[in-house]
Amino acid sequence: MTLTIDEVNDLLDDMAEEFPEELFDGLNGGVNLLEEARPDPEFPPGEMYILGEYCDDLLGQYINLYYGSFAALAAREDWDRETWEEELYTTLSHELTHHMEGRGGTHALDDRDAEELAEYRREYGREP
Repeated sequence: MTLTIDEVNDLLDDMAEEFPEELFDGLNGGVNLLEEARPDPEFPPGEMYILGEYCDDLLGQYINLYYGSFAALAAREDWDRETWEEELYTTLSHELTHHMEGRGGTHALDDRDAEELAEYRREYGREP
């Protein structure tokens, strides 16, 4: 099942209300749902997608979520609505954690992400 970008946007709006407001402090660029897919160029086409990213740059602090990446995985893995909701919630929570760690000067999640990515690279023969 593939949800439309409008349906996903509505789900994200509802989910954001479930998180404490304090988690959004300093997130001056908000949470953005972008239409594009972001395949990870380090992996074979269609194998790995970037679902979201926390950005802290000249434009401010913001979270981008990639609708096209979610939709590609949903089509490949035949997601139902519950899976969509779980994946969106997990990704939003993950990126908010990056935001809070960045504000606090810690980077434990960055380190864990790097370890997981290294493991995926080993699985695909991309790293020794």
